[in-house]
Amino acid sequence: MKRSVRIAFATSAAALAAMLLGGSVTGAAASAPEAAGDQRPRIQDDFDSLGPEVKAARLDSGRTAHYTDAGPRNGRPVLFIGGTGTSARAAHMTDFFRSTRESLGLRLISVERNGFGDTEYDPKLGAADFAEDAWQVLDRLGVGKVTVVAISGGGPYAAELAARAPTRVRALHLAAALPPYGARPDYCGLSDSVLAKELRGQIADPRKWWAFPDDSPTKKIPGFADTAFEDGARTYNQRGQKADPAPQVHEQKLYCKRPGPDLSALTAPVYLYSGKKDTTVPPSTLATWKAQLPGKPVVRSYADSGHDVQYRHWDQILADLAGYGDRTVVCRDGHSGMVPAQAARRMLSDRRVTLGSCAWQK
Repeated sequence: MKRSVRIAFATSAAALAAMLLGGSVTGAAASAPEAAGDQRPRIQDDFDSLGPEVKAARLDSGRTAHYTDAGPRNGRPVLFIGGTGTSARAAHMTDFFRSTRESLGLRLISVERNGFGDTEYDPKLGAADFAEDAWQVLDRLGVGKVTVVAISGGGPYAAELAARAPTRVRALHLAAALPPYGARPDYCGLSDSVLAKELRGQIADPRKWWAFPDDSPTKKIPGFADTAFEDGARTYNQRGQKADPAPQVHEQKLYCKRPGPDLSALTAPVYLYSGKKDTTVPPSTLATWKAQLPGKPVVRSYADSGHDVQYRHWDQILADLAGYGDRTVVCRDGHSGMVPAQAARRMLSDRRVTLGSCAWQK
């Protein structure tokens, strides 16, 4: 026995791999498929990720915050604030460009909101409470300054977060983000019971809640719809709440509060992303945001998108999050890259060049 062990460890890695596959060294090599060339099957030594793990943190307030933290610990921290009706795992819906995110060295953190997913519902909490919880989670993670990206209904929460600690915000990115300023949404006059009745059917079936039109670019992303449906199911059923509409009604009513927080102390750069076909958060809201921001934001408006601009142009958003706001993501002749914005404008006159990763052209 001892001699055979010594022999096994003295063999080459390829020979040991062949032996582990159940044959002699010579036999395994001889039976390898010719089409495989010199390649051998490999049993991995580490697990592949199934997506971000939801963690829990007990806060000073006594509340328990649930969050995800994906990417290198020494990477640039980004706080991801998902749209209404999303869990802490909603950031996983952007993993169709995970390789790009990792190559840019971004660390993506998401903190769950009141009543969704694993987080217990408390009708007394508002957007400012979320901001307090999120900053505490970031403190626990050792994050000082953070880049913030908010999608759709995450807009009002991002505003509260930035107003609470403006000097800790490295940059603010608002993608099809609902502003807590200007005219109130039409449903604000409805009672909670009427609004609950209207919402119940949608949140009970994530396929309805996450239904994008047939021409949405998200249809090109393998597995996107199923990932969205899974997050919808998690958001409204994770704790056995069986699609109770109360947390959703509560959040929708928070969107009705005016005015939003004072952002005059914010000095960080701001990026606004909008789809010209967006009827949920229409392009007119860009002016609403601009009126509340002390500086001049960078505006990226896209004719090819509606309320899915955050996904169709997530590649550009990632570049911006990483500090490459002066670059534009383009595809030329089957190759993707970032080029100076001025050069990109010239290149896009060529039909062979398109905005974003070449993945969108496949």
